[in-house]
Amino acid sequence: MGALASTGAIAQDKVKVGLIVTLSGPSAVLGQQARNGLEMAFKDLGGKVGGKEVELIVVDDELKPDVAVTKVKGLLERDKVDFVVGPIFSNVLGAIAKPVTDSQTFLISPNAGSSALAGKSCNPFFFATSYQNDQVHQISGKVAQDRGYKKVYLLAPNYQAGKDAMAGFKRDFKGEVLEESYVPLNTLDFQSELAKIASMKPDAIYTFMPGGMGVNLVKQYRQAGLTIPVFSAFTVDEATLPAQGEAALGMFAGSNWAPNLDTPQNKKFVDAYVAAHNAVPATYAFQAYDAGLLIDSAVRGVKGDLSNKDAVRAALRKADFTSLRGSFKFSANGFPVQDFYLTKVGKRADGKYETQIVEKVFSNYADPYVKDCALTN
Repeated sequence: MGALASTGAIAQDKVKVGLIVTLSGPSAVLGQQARNGLEMAFKDLGGKVGGKEVELIVVDDELKPDVAVTKVKGLLERDKVDFVVGPIFSNVLGAIAKPVTDSQTFLISPNAGSSALAGKSCNPFFFATSYQNDQVHQISGKVAQDRGYKKVYLLAPNYQAGKDAMAGFKRDFKGEVLEESYVPLNTLDFQSELAKIASMKPDAIYTFMPGGMGVNLVKQYRQAGLTIPVFSAFTVDEATLPAQGEAALGMFAGSNWAPNLDTPQNKKFVDAYVAAHNAVPATYAFQAYDAGLLIDSAVRGVKGDLSNKDAVRAALRKADFTSLRGSFKFSANGFPVQDFYLTKVGKRADGKYETQIVEKVFSNYADPYVKDCALTN
């Protein structure tokens, strides 16, 4: 059966989706959130997409690009998946994008959105239900500029998304960057950076430290007794807040969503997620949930016939589903046009921590690289 899976009627009986995310190491919680979100979407769809049974195959990229390439080739060649969903990290996306898209399989990112895939190298087989990396960081840069901060200290891990983060922040911030500090990915000790911040006395700190890195940074920041305002992305979010607790209260972040976003479908999703997992969903979960709805809309749009790639692409591009975030459509480069918010860490009525919307910063915002993409809507 496996040998026949890519041809004829047999392939159409079942839709195979491969999920490749980080499920081990300090950042495993991010991948777990994405897996939970995608599984919830398929469950809510009755185990079907476009009326056809869906089979989900989950693999762990271990946050190692070379491992990710081997694992994704297994999904493509052995499992013959129709769609690949993933990854969480941009360095992994950079490694798997070519093998997936070269095989003419659609790659749907529920998180990573590197600039490399948004402009000249945009790809007809790539879509993101998240954002282009720069955008979420641009939120804090604009807010810092609007609030009149003159001097900031920037801190990120030394990989593609860290560089995108700093570029995004600086897009709207016109003040002085006292230092742009890059640390190795998976750094867990920030004492020397915090000592530097204490001596430089910036008006604000901007940081991007996902997963376990963010947990340690926030705790060490509080232990150091610092009171400088902290703006961030993916540093204080629902994936890290259970471990950060009180230490993260009042810290700001930029996002395309928050658990308290007031749409009926989002309220239902958040309540169901908390009931199922005893945890508040993060963006990783909501974006993966939307990825499931997107796949369903595409399979529905082509009436289950996935053999015509142009038709599948047109159905994906249409985004004929109700996103948890409300307003959503795709730019020509496969990245969303959507709203972005400043959020702040607060406490829910049930005692759990969550990010809460403070203000909308950008409306119907398409990423700045789409002008360089030759694809058309």
